[in-house]
Amino acid sequence: MKEVGLWSVEEVSEWLVDQGMTEYSEALRNVDGRALLQLSESDFRSPPLSRVTGDNGHQLLERVETLRIANHMEVHKNGKHGSSHHTNGHVSITIGNGAISNGKIRNVEPKNGFHSEPVQIHIPLPPEHERTSFPTEWSKTGVAFLYAVCCFVTTSVVISVVHERVPTKEESPPLPDKFFDVFDRVQWAFSICEINGMLLVSMWLIQWLLLKHRAIVGRRFFFIVGTLYLYRCVTMYVTTLPVPGMHFKCSPKLVGNYEAQLWRILKMISGGGLSITGSHSMCGDYLYSGHTVMLTLTYLFIKEYSPRRFWWYHCFCLGLSAVGIFFILLAHDHYTVDVVVAYFITTRLFWWYHTMANQQILKQKSQGNTFSRVWWFFLFQYFEQNVQGIVPRNYQLPLPLPFLWRVLPGSRVVYSRLDSH
Repeated sequence: MKEVGLWSVEEVSEWLVDQGMTEYSEALRNVDGRALLQLSESDFRSPPLSRVTGDNGHQLLERVETLRIANHMEVHKNGKHGSSHHTNGHVSITIGNGAISNGKIRNVEPKNGFHSEPVQIHIPLPPEHERTSFPTEWSKTGVAFLYAVCCFVTTSVVISVVHERVPTKEESPPLPDKFFDVFDRVQWAFSICEINGMLLVSMWLIQWLLLKHRAIVGRRFFFIVGTLYLYRCVTMYVTTLPVPGMHFKCSPKLVGNYEAQLWRILKMISGGGLSITGSHSMCGDYLYSGHTVMLTLTYLFIKEYSPRRFWWYHCFCLGLSAVGIFFILLAHDHYTVDVVVAYFITTRLFWWYHTMANQQILKQKSQGNTFSRVWWFFLFQYFEQNVQGIVPRNYQLPLPLPFLWRVLPGSRVVYSRLDSH
């Protein structure tokens, strides 16, 4: 490895590309190796570096510190001892038959006829959450995923229970709804709603896989969607509304036949709870609309974690979401209040969670932090306690694949930053 202090401007630029930090290429276009090693936090408090990222340069400074260590080792490997000023700013001076380098004494001449042997001292690295502002912590993402799965399963069970309590259309006709008075029912509208929902979920899944900090964003999504469906279990269980229209054909009730109910629950789970797959034929899960939750939540996550300049992408996703929600009502498959309540709870939980996650002071339980009184605050602390600041919208390929590393010599994953504002 060439000494970093001898790097040219071009070599510094190549190093930034290799490290996936091309966003600094313009700001550091005239910086050589010696200047790179001298970067400090104070350099990121003023332009142009202060305009590049919102993390005060922590990620770049961590890599530069690694370079300093590697450069220091390279200098000593090449035998450049004695009294000198190294290119990384460290000083080494020789005293008698030993040398002091960065406060460490090492022998360079035989003493009492014995030759000193080099001693390797292992210095353990600090935990990941201390080395970076945005630790991955996939184990926490796994916990959030299991939480979401449990909430989905619970929702399916509650729907089956509520289905047995829904009154027949003859006993309790649909409630009056102003939207239904204005718009006649369109039979195929609910299929369009579910197609839009599947498109949004697919686009969000692809976008999530391309995120650099997908572990953090993933556990946020799993926790929020799980909590929303947990709330939905409560609302539809405590208040069972009659069917919204006379067109509904509900499955027969299976009172006491628990085996048949279990198979019906498994069928609904396997089909994603979608009517278009033929897996959902039960009634009673009206307050509030699960379809509205997914249409709204996927759009919010897509917009939050994509570059601001992708306005056309945001508008397209907003259109899919808005049209899907409108077609829920046009199909007369939910009351208007179901959709309004779903939109309100989804947007508030999303905004509250991200406001708390982006402010360090709101992650601490205190008398002045009223957000800490919500029941899920302990889960929020567990998921977010090591995340420092706003998660940047950085992207990377979800590889490397071992196969590509073997087939393509020198191949590597290159990080690319699209936007941070």
